[in-house]
Amino acid sequence: MKYQKLFAGRIGGESFGRGESLYKFEKIKRARREAETVCPERPIIDLGIGEPDQGADPAVVEVLQKAAGDPANRGYTDNGIPGFQQAAAGYMHQVFGAAGLDPEAEVAHGIGSKSILALLPQAFINPGDAMLTTVPGYPIAAAQTKALGGEILPLPLKQENGYLPDLSLYSDTELARVKLLYINYPNNPTGAVATREFYQRVVEFARRHSLVVISDEAYAALVYDGEKPLSFMSVDGAKDVSVSVQSLSKAFNMTGWRLAFAAGNAQVIKAFREVKDQYDSGQFAAIQHAGIYCLAHPEITQAAVRKYSRRLDLLVDTLNYLGFEAVKPKGTFYLYVKVPKAVSSGERFTSAEEFSLHLLHRHGVSTVPWDDAGAYVRLSVTWTGEDEEVIGTLRERLHGEPFIF
Repeated sequence: MKYQKLFAGRIGGESFGRGESLYKFEKIKRARREAETVCPERPIIDLGIGEPDQGADPAVVEVLQKAAGDPANRGYTDNGIPGFQQAAAGYMHQVFGAAGLDPEAEVAHGIGSKSILALLPQAFINPGDAMLTTVPGYPIAAAQTKALGGEILPLPLKQENGYLPDLSLYSDTELARVKLLYINYPNNPTGAVATREFYQRVVEFARRHSLVVISDEAYAALVYDGEKPLSFMSVDGAKDVSVSVQSLSKAFNMTGWRLAFAAGNAQVIKAFREVKDQYDSGQFAAIQHAGIYCLAHPEITQAAVRKYSRRLDLLVDTLNYLGFEAVKPKGTFYLYVKVPKAVSSGERFTSAEEFSLHLLHRHGVSTVPWDDAGAYVRLSVTWTGEDEEVIGTLRERLHGEPFIF
């Protein structure tokens, strides 16, 4: 092709477009479309989708509608409107007990947490630098670090460690190149939550090695069975070494609205804003006004928590009935389960991806495979439809094929 030699190495260079290297979720979408084509009469049970099944609260929509009609909100917002920053600081105090955040210097909005996580490495990573990141996990910060010429040092999340990383995995020599540590709790995909003690160890680790912690807290308010919402920013000393990235997508059913914020160390926030200025001109002010309403009404999240908790109970019971060893997570709306070695018909699985494709094509059940630290699939309880009907259909489809672990 005319431009084949012009493509940047970070997207494949001259090989761009010639291979079949696909983003995990794009691969799943393609496989789903194929399954729907082969069996159009069998509706897919979608346990893979990672976004809420309901829209934003009607009161939030009303705020958006009113603000959208206000001519004062028509312009660029650059690094955000002060009212949203103030609401974000208040939310961190009210929900997580993270007091004392300066809305002006220590809070910045973003066009979704994905955007924030993509931009933060650009403030720190030079070629040859490194980032520690928990795996499995949300890949955006790691992908951007690699695109900038940085190296990823993975921290595997294993069941025997409660899906918390081993911070002693690398030597001081290796850690000397590390500038960033990415963590994510409650964790996607495992559903694990962090403890205050673990967060305190992270603070001490970051101080000892002079690195910045990026705490991705997209699911921080979605916790169950007496678990209290916990932010890294609520731990003593965390603000000295980190930023917490909060999203309104999951907690307030606003995935398509694209609104989030980073809160923490003033120097890191300033650097983020410096980078962000080069990439966008801020989220629409009307959406930020809707966000202000959300952050002042955390009870909106509690309705979702009750729904997801009930659904997780149903899904755990069903999978255990079918032979899995499923344990209800303490956070997120995901269930992370180990894949079987085979099914009674003789088909064997050497990876989570193979098993996920088996469920999709054989049974019409969509899941997300993770092979980063063992073979597991992630199931989401954000399905559409009546709970009992979805669970009943799932039991019917999987009951006739015993799984071998």
